[in-house]
Amino acid sequence: MTPDNPFAAPSELPYALPPFDRITDEHFEPAFEVGLAEHAAEIESIATNPEPPSFDNTIVAMERSGRLLGRVSAVFFNLTSSDTSPYRQELQAKMAPKLAAHRDAIHLNPKLFDRVEELFRRREELGLDPESAWLLERVHTDFQRAGAGLPEADQRRLRALNEELSTLSTRFQENLLNDTNELAVLVDDRAELAGLSEDAIAAAGEAAASRGETGKYLLTLSLPTSQPLLASLENRALRERLFRASESRGTRGNEYDNRELLSRIATLRAERAALLGYANHAAYVIADETARTSEAALGLLERLAPAAVANARRDAEELQRYLEQDLPGATLEPWDWAFYGERVRKARYDIDEATLRPYFELGRVLRDGVFFAANQLYGLTFTERHDLPKYHPEVRVFEVSDADGGPLGLFLGDYYTRDSKRGGAWMNTFVDQSELLGERPVVVNNLNIVRPPEGEPTLLTFDEVVTAFHEFGHALHALLSAVRHPTFAGTNVPRDFVEYPSQVNEMWMLWPEVLANYAKHHETGEPLPSRLVNRLQDAARYGQGYSTTEYLAAALLDQAWHGLAPDTGIGDVAGFESAALERAGVALREVPPRYRSTYFAHIFSGGYSAGYYSYIWSEVLDADTVEWFRENGGLRRANGDHFRRTLLGRGGSVDSMTAFREFRGRDPEIAPLLARRGLTGA
Repeated sequence: MTPDNPFAAPSELPYALPPFDRITDEHFEPAFEVGLAEHAAEIESIATNPEPPSFDNTIVAMERSGRLLGRVSAVFFNLTSSDTSPYRQELQAKMAPKLAAHRDAIHLNPKLFDRVEELFRRREELGLDPESAWLLERVHTDFQRAGAGLPEADQRRLRALNEELSTLSTRFQENLLNDTNELAVLVDDRAELAGLSEDAIAAAGEAAASRGETGKYLLTLSLPTSQPLLASLENRALRERLFRASESRGTRGNEYDNRELLSRIATLRAERAALLGYANHAAYVIADETARTSEAALGLLERLAPAAVANARRDAEELQRYLEQDLPGATLEPWDWAFYGERVRKARYDIDEATLRPYFELGRVLRDGVFFAANQLYGLTFTERHDLPKYHPEVRVFEVSDADGGPLGLFLGDYYTRDSKRGGAWMNTFVDQSELLGERPVVVNNLNIVRPPEGEPTLLTFDEVVTAFHEFGHALHALLSAVRHPTFAGTNVPRDFVEYPSQVNEMWMLWPEVLANYAKHHETGEPLPSRLVNRLQDAARYGQGYSTTEYLAAALLDQAWHGLAPDTGIGDVAGFESAALERAGVALREVPPRYRSTYFAHIFSGGYSAGYYSYIWSEVLDADTVEWFRENGGLRRANGDHFRRTLLGRGGSVDSMTAFREFRGRDPEIAPLLARRGLTGA
C-alpha cells in the first residue's frame, strides 16, 4: 500500500468522512491486505504481552486495534451493497474467506483467550464502571460462542466452515442482484401500463432506455415477493408476468440459481451449531438475543399466525367479490391482491395511492417530515453539505447538529434504485461513534425509489414514506449514540432489539403535527385535505391480515431452515418450503411469503439468519412504546430526551431489556401490538 492510498491514514475531512473523491477501486485490495496484517500483529502483541492481563492492556487494546481494516471495510462493504461493480463483486468474493479466517484467528487465539478468561474470572476485583464491566462480559461471551473453548480438531473444522459460509453468502448476494436485474420485465406497448401514474411510466421508459431499449418500458424488481406496481397495473396479464418474475428469482436453473447454494448454507450452519454445542443454528443464534430461546421466538410467531391467517382469509373473500365484478368466474391470485386491495381501500376510505403520491414529495418528506420530527423530539438540526465528497452523485450529505448547536455527525441519504444497488432498504455506518476513539458517527440510509425523469419531482408511495421514517429510526440510533467503547455504538445491539427504535420512529409519519408539516401538494403547496388525513389513519390499518401473514410466513420459513439438525440435506428447496409453510399453518396460495427462500437475502446473505422473527419481536416493544408516547403527550422534547437518555444513546452498552425497563418503567406488554394488527383473538 503506497502512502498516497486514501486509506493509509485517517480521513482529515469533517467527522472523518471517507475521501470518496480520492478513493478508486485499486486502493481497496492493498488496504485490505495491509489492514489484515496490521490487525493480526496488534492482536498478537496483545496476546503475548508479558505484563499481567488488565482491562486496559487487553480489552481496551482490542477496542483500539484494527483501525485501518475498519476504515477500508466500512467503505468497501457499504459500496458493495449500494454501488457495486464486477470488480467489487470479485474482490468481495476474494476477501470474504480471508476476513472470516481473520476473525477466527482472533477468537481462536489461545493466548488471547487465556487473558480474557483470567480477566473474566477476576471481574469483581477490577473495579470497572458499568459499561466496561458489560464489555468484558460481552467479549468473554463472544469468544466462547466463537469456539474458543473447543478442542483443536474442532477448531480446525470450525475455521473451514466459517470460510466456506462466508464465500457462499457472498455468492448468494451476487446471484440475487444479477438475477433481479435480468428478470426486470420489459414492456413494448405503453397501453399495457394502464393504471400507472405518468411519472411512473416515464421512469419505466428511462429505465428501459438506460439498458438500450429505447421506446420501451422496464419494470424493475424490488426485493420482496409482492411488487409495488401490482397495486396499480390494470393489465392482469402484466401483473402476472411481474409477479412470476419476482417469485422465480434464483430458481431458473441458470448460473444465478440459488437453490443448491442456500441448502448448503443451511447444512453448514447446522453443523457449526452442533460443533458449538447447540441443537441447531436457530438455537445458537437466539441464545444471544433478547428472546434467549428458539422456542420463545417460535412461540410468538405461532401465537399470532392463526388470527393473521383468519384475517387474511376474510379479506380474500372480499377481494374475490371485487375480482368477479371485472372477471366473472375468475379466481383470486397473488398478483391480484394488491390491485383489488387498492380497490377496497378506495371504496371504503375514498383514498388510493394515486391520490396520496402528489402530497409525498421526497425532499419535503425528508426535510419537513423526517428531519422535522427529529428536531421536535431531540432538538437536532440538519444542514446540507454540498462541499463534501460523495460515493455517488445521487447521494445527499447533511451535517447534524445537536440541540445545543454542537456537532453530532453526518447523515447520508441514498434514495434511488440502480442496477448497482442491492434491493430493499437499510441503514449502515461509515464511522461509528466512540468516546474512546474520539469519533462521531457518519451514517447512511439506502432506499430503492425509482428515479423520475430529469426535472420531475420524486413522489413517494405511502409505503416508501413509512420506509423513509423507519430507516431514519436506525440512523437516529447511530447518531444519538453516546458510548465509550466502539463495540457498543448505535445499532450494535441484539438482532431482535435493533428494529425496535426504527419501528418506533414510524409513528411520527402519521402524527398530526408532523403530517401537516410535510404532506403538501408538490405543485400547489396545499396541505393534504383533512378528510384524507382522517381516512389515511383508518386506511393504514387496512390489510393487516395480508401483511402479517406474508411476514409470518417468511419468519417461520427462516426458523424452518435454521431449525434443521446436522446432516439434514435438503434436495428439494420448493418442497421443503411448501411443507414448512403447511406445517406452520400459513400456506395461503393468495398470500405468498414476503420472501421465498431463493431470494431471502436477510437470512442467506444478510445478518438475520434465524432472526427474521426480530421485526415482530421488536414490534411488541415498539407498540408498547407508542402507547407511552401517547400517554405522555406525544411529540415533546421531554419525551424525546427520555427515550434518548434511557435507550437510544446507550447503544449496546447495557442489557437491552434492562434499558427498555428503564425507559418504560416495566416489562413490555403485548396487548398494544395485538390491537394494532387486529389480532385481538391471538
